[in-house]
Amino acid sequence: MMKRRIILILLSALFIAIPVGCSKANRQTNTYEQITPEKASALMNKEPDCVVLDVRTEEEFASGHIENAVLIPDYEIESKAKTVLTDKNQLILVYCRSGRRSKIAAEKLVNMGYTNVKEFGGIIDWKYKIVTE
Repeated sequence: MMKRRIILILLSALFIAIPVGCSKANRQTNTYEQITPEKASALMNKEPDCVVLDVRTEEEFASGHIENAVLIPDYEIESKAKTVLTDKNQLILVYCRSGRRSKIAAEKLVNMGYTNVKEFGGIIDWKYKIVTE
C-alpha cells in the first residue's frame, strides 16, 4: 500500500512538472533594445547599412530629421514596413519626437518579426546633425 502511494505521488509530480518545464522552454523574449542617442549615433557611424527610421508625421519630418532617415509614420508601420524594410535582420534604429511613438513602433516591428530593433527616443534629445532636405 505504501509503495503504491509513493508511485502515485511520483507520477503526479511528473505530470505536473512536464507541462511547466515545457511552457518555459517555448517562451520567446522578442523585444527591442532601448539605447541612448549617443549610442545610436555611434551605431550609425559603425554600421553604415543600418536603417534610421523616423516614425513622426510627414510635416514633422520636413521640419528637420536625422540625415539619411527613412520616414514611416508610426500609424503606417504595419502597412509599409514589409516593402520598405525588407531585411528583417537588418539593424533598425527608431526615433520620433519625444520617444513615445518610437517605443510603440519598435514594439510593432518586433511583433512583425524584425530581430534587430533599437529605439533611441526622440529628436528633441538628438545633439547631432539634423537636415531639412
